[in-house]
Amino acid sequence: MPVQGQLGPIDFIHPVLNKAVRAISGHYIFSQENRLLYNGRQVLYFIGCAVVDSSCCGPGGCTYALVPGYIKEWKYKTGRDDLFVSRVEPIRDADVQSEIRRLISKKDSVQQVNFEG
Repeated sequence: MPVQGQLGPIDFIHPVLNKAVRAISGHYIFSQENRLLYNGRQVLYFIGCAVVDSSCCGPGGCTYALVPGYIKEWKYKTGRDDLFVSRVEPIRDADVQSEIRRLISKKDSVQQVNFEG
């Protein structure tokens, strides 16, 4: 995951696919790693789902996409636990985020699209 508050390209550690990560009220899992061509640039994004199954408020869940950003260097090294690391440029422009959100939501039928950075 990226260092918060950093400007410019960042290192992004690729999550393990199809492995549940426990949280206080349930778990989440990333099932797909995708790339989207947008204005001649590759956008890295992941599809996942979150499940709330151990909350006092009852069960629930959602599907979502996590967008680290534009790919600058694809899996250029391995980091901790031998996970791949890509250098990405976070997408901070609200209009671009809105358009990418629309494209991913249409293609992958997710309920949320979240951007890193």
